[in-house]
Amino acid sequence: MKLSNAFLFTFFLSCCLIINEVSAHDPIFSPGPHVLFKDGIELHTEFTQAAQGNKKQKQQTLAFKYGLSGDWVVGVKLPYQTSENSVETKQGIGDISVSTKYRFWRKDSLAVQESAAVIAKVKLNTGKEQVSSDTTDALLGLSYGFESLTWYRWASVRYRFNQNRDLDNQATLQRADRLFVDIAGGYRLSVNDYRDIDTVWLLELNGEYAQANRFNNADLANTGGSQWFISPGVMWTLRNFAIKAGVQIPVYSNLKGAQADSDYRALLEFEWHM
Repeated sequence: MKLSNAFLFTFFLSCCLIINEVSAHDPIFSPGPHVLFKDGIELHTEFTQAAQGNKKQKQQTLAFKYGLSGDWVVGVKLPYQTSENSVETKQGIGDISVSTKYRFWRKDSLAVQESAAVIAKVKLNTGKEQVSSDTTDALLGLSYGFESLTWYRWASVRYRFNQNRDLDNQATLQRADRLFVDIAGGYRLSVNDYRDIDTVWLLELNGEYAQANRFNNADLANTGGSQWFISPGVMWTLRNFAIKAGVQIPVYSNLKGAQADSDYRALLEFEWHM
């Protein structure tokens, strides 16, 4: 009986420790509800590349996050962007963005954690003219997550409010808002020791919707529409280090006018929690 009780206690303690570690996991192409511990710091860098017809975009991003409490985190991102097509190449420091996430609900049970968070982000008009949208845009969203020793699942919805842009102080370009819907799942093949590399395989479904942009209150051709992506990926973690890699593959496209369909979007990210 004593051996059985000791085993159960050890199992329960191990589950709690593992859940504390796996709670650091979020999807690759969509936000999860994970937040840092109080006074925790996250440094990460990410590399993205996308192709759409004759257009290619690359971006390198540095990011910093800080845990104001065990349920509230704030962050800042600084991107360096390169955009090229068959005619020209533009590159430079992009717009800085500041963000916050507040986890308003959490439920823990044996080896399982569920949580939900509200997300807010503001993209500032700080980048070089070549790569900046010359606007200040805002985003609001909700995220839900379920995490166990083996299975993960996430869902999120985000709405981006795009600011209008004044062109030559004569006419206004009304940039359409965008809606993002995401569903994701993850699977851990085996539960490893804390000192070993942990691997989680992920699969996401990412949807994007936008109305047409407007100019002088008239819809602009070749703007707006919807896209859906299937996004396989993998996440490796070792203690407080993490590597994420994934690719978005278009499976449905209903872009308006003569817009080229997306070919792919790829991401590689390195995280360090302190």
